[in-house]
Amino acid sequence: MWRVRRRWLLGAAVGATAGVAAGWLLAAPEGSSWVRALSLCAGVTVLGLAAVGVAVRGDRRPPVAFADLWRAIAALGGVWLVCEGALLVFEAAAVAGVPVTRLDTGRFAQFAGTVGSGRIGVAAFVCVAVCTVVAVAAYRRGASWPTAPVLAAAAPALIARPVSGHMAQQPLGSLLDAVHVLAAGLWVGVLVALALTVRSRGAWARLLPRYSTLAVWCVVALVATGVIDAAVRLGSVSALVDTGYGRIVLAKAVLLAGLVGVASWWRRTWVPAAAAHRATAEVSLRNAVLEVCASSVAFGLAAALATTA
Repeated sequence: MWRVRRRWLLGAAVGATAGVAAGWLLAAPEGSSWVRALSLCAGVTVLGLAAVGVAVRGDRRPPVAFADLWRAIAALGGVWLVCEGALLVFEAAAVAGVPVTRLDTGRFAQFAGTVGSGRIGVAAFVCVAVCTVVAVAAYRRGASWPTAPVLAAAAPALIARPVSGHMAQQPLGSLLDAVHVLAAGLWVGVLVALALTVRSRGAWARLLPRYSTLAVWCVVALVATGVIDAAVRLGSVSALVDTGYGRIVLAKAVLLAGLVGVASWWRRTWVPAAAAHRATAEVSLRNAVLEVCASSVAFGLAAALATTA
């Protein structure tokens, strides 16, 4: 039953797909937005799993098993690696001006070695490969290695493309984008990690209040950087409805407001109940899955936004 409940997290893939589909209705993102959405979901989960491992490393009795963390990182890292490889191929074909099916190794090598976006994509791919290889080795050896190296590799992999985008031309633009992506990744990724690895009411009681404190700071950073980014990119309020980019930003803002409302409600009800051992592990898992699936729609919109001119 416990494994079946965790499969509900597959609803996150459905949510991300719905987010991209909404982006298509509001604008005209590139075809790679679907792959980017899946890559983003896998990436933030790896980041969250690694963050949980770092958080519980010093506990005398860790509330989660490192074997579960490494197994999940290995599986999601593999998905992330495939997605990053696919994104490299899509981007190389777009730069070469040919369909993906006609992209040869020479053009791909030229893109990866000489084009700025290609080198950035390769760097992200290498970081994801490091996460995956380390996780596979740790899981197969049954080791309780620290997850800090995965956290250190996952963070740059997630921010590699955003920090080199349009905001890179603005003062502190890359820094703002990096904070925005990492704040979103930790807010959602850590909650996914808890849903995947926490098995008991006592573990939820120990970890959920710590996550709630982290989530508050993540939301503050996410909102602040998102407002600045949108203001710089759009330039006017009318652009929120006159441009495809603006319409996706508006949809994302409305969804974010709803998620913040839900999170605020959980903070007043679920978190105190879990901390006092009044909420069962099944209830905590259900609440976490519901929030994750809703958040995945925002990631789908974010992927569509990143590929909209």
